[in-house]
Order: sequence, then C-alpha cells, then structure tokens
Amino acid sequence: MKRQTDIAVIGGGPAGLSAAVEASSFGLKIEVFDDNFTPGGQLIKQTHKFFGSKKHLCGYRGMDISKILLQNCASAGVTINTEACVTGIYGNILAVLYPERFEEVESKAFVVATGASENCINFVNNDLPGIYGAGAIQTLMNVFGVVPAKKVLMIGSGNIGLIVSYQLLQAGVKVAAVIEALPNVGGYLVHSAKLRRMGVPIYTRRTITKAEGDGNTGVNSAVTSQIDPNFNVIEGTEIQFDVDCICLAVGLTPLSDVLELAGCRMKYIPELGGKVALHDEYMKTTRDNVFLCGDVSGIEEAVTASLEGKLAGLSAALYLSHEYREKIEKSRLQILEELRIFRDGPFGEKARKGNEKLVREYKYER
Repeated sequence: MKRQTDIAVIGGGPAGLSAAVEASSFGLKIEVFDDNFTPGGQLIKQTHKFFGSKKHLCGYRGMDISKILLQNCASAGVTINTEACVTGIYGNILAVLYPERFEEVESKAFVVATGASENCINFVNNDLPGIYGAGAIQTLMNVFGVVPAKKVLMIGSGNIGLIVSYQLLQAGVKVAAVIEALPNVGGYLVHSAKLRRMGVPIYTRRTITKAEGDGNTGVNSAVTSQIDPNFNVIEGTEIQFDVDCICLAVGLTPLSDVLELAGCRMKYIPELGGKVALHDEYMKTTRDNVFLCGDVSGIEEAVTASLEGKLAGLSAALYLSHEYREKIEKSRLQILEELRIFRDGPFGEKARKGNEKLVREYKYER
C-alpha cells in the first residue's frame, strides 16, 4: 500500500519550508521532499544578513534563517525527507528517488517549491574547468569550506554577483573585477560601494568573450570586451584578466519541469526568468490541487519566496479544509498586502509586471 499524506511539499528552501509550517496549522499531515542532504535551499550557503523587517526574519544571516524555519517545521510536526529527488507528479502520486530506493507517495495536494537553476552565457571555451555558477562558489566556500580559486573574475553585478564577490574576498580570494553587460550595476549600492572601497573595479557595458586555458589545468585567463547598446562586441576594446576562475552570476531560470509534467499550463514570462506555471495571486495553478511558490513561480528575493510559501501553504490547506475558510482568507489577504509592499519599489518592478501578466493569462485560461 502506498504511503499517504495530505500535502506534499517539493523543495525544502525558504518557500517550501514556509509553506509547510503554514499548512500544518490546520491539522493536516505535511511532508517536505528535498533532494539535498541538508534542507534550507539557498539559505544554507548565505552568510550575509538580509535587509528588511524583523517580521520577515531580515537582520539574520541566511544560514540562521534556515535553522529557524527548520525548527518551526519540527515544532509543527512536519516530516522532512532529505536526499529525496522528486522525478514527477503522476495524478495524485509523487514519484521519489532516494540514493538506495524508489518510493511512490499518494498526496491530496502538492506545493511545488523547486527553486531555480543558474544561467550560463555563450563565450569561447565556456566549458573549461574553473568556470562556476555563483551558487556553486557559495556552496564550495560556505557549506564545504573549500576555497575555489586564487583569483576570480566575476561576471554579473546583481546582488548575487556582488555578495559572492565580497564573500570571496573574505575567504582570501582575489577578485580581479566585476563585469556587467548593462549600463548600470544591477545590485544594491551598499554592496557595490563596499567592493569598490576594497579595490575591486566594476566595469559596465562589458562582457566576457573568451576563456583561455586547457582541459587539464583549467582557466588561466579571461578576455572581456566592451559592447554597444545593442550588445554587439566593440573590436579593439579587449581587456585580458589573469585569473584561474570565472564566476557566472548572470541570472536564474525557474525549475518548472515537474509542474509541466504534472499537466499545469505553462507560459514564458521574461520578467520572471523563463517558463512558469500559470497561477492566480493565491499561488494555485491550473490544476486545482497543485500550488507553487518561490523562484519556480518567478525569480525574486528570499523574503518574497517565504511570503509566497505561506500563501501557497494556506491555499493548499484551504483546498483540503473548508472549515477554516474565514481564518485562511484573512491570513491570505494580509500576506498579499505584505507582498505588494515588499515589491513596491524599483527592484520589484520586473516581478510586478511579470505577475500582472500571469494573473491575466491565468484568468484567460480558466
């Protein structure tokens, strides 16, 4: 007989853990399935403090926030399955692959919080050893205590690129420069100013065109060039950096495969990072018992991921427990307002536009 649960949460990052805690308040059996050996998602490698309200656990370091969320799950009786790779949702069956076994779990509702994957960009020799995504660098340093290189060229000046650059400096790694294709730095001024004070140059309107090295020893230098407003390379503007590592912090793409496999209707929304499942403002997809939250619903910050997680957890609970409708509706409206406030600013503009598109498409499809 298949094991049964009320709500299966796929992904143990800030969104998934928040969804699990919120849904557990209504007497439901909640299980989280995470493919890592330690749940917490991106939080476990984030040593910096978050900006914002204490209410949203800002002021804490990411790795400490993950501990708080895990403690909340334990107190709420949430079961967390680690090294549990979900290979698909088939009807009401969750297919889960562990290192030494395969399991089918029957669930009444699903919350998908699978996060996102790191983007790569095209340049000559972009498959050489020594070329990493920023998340991989953080994992090596902050989870396993491994120094990845002696000197790094950072590609991308969003918050991730700037923060990881600073963490590399803290670990004793030299950062040759930060390269940004856009005309302005993408991350917060406080992060870029800190790097500049530490002597790290930031070049805008410039991109990487070539990595040099070989398959045995890896990267030994990188060539960058200026680009025009149409992102065409300007000949004769090359700068070569002697580095043994190239770090790519060039954005994320939602990991939405499991939602598409589950039969949810999908839409490519550039403002949200790629293909996402159509959903309403309460995080319900076009399948009534499938909900989503976090970066899989569109690339944003950890705070919005947690708020969306709470919203998805409440919506999944409402799907199963109508007796709590009034209480859940009140909580959902409050969280929606918190999301609106958090997105109300220049850094939330893309998310606002993307989510407006999603809601319109969802209503059309319904």
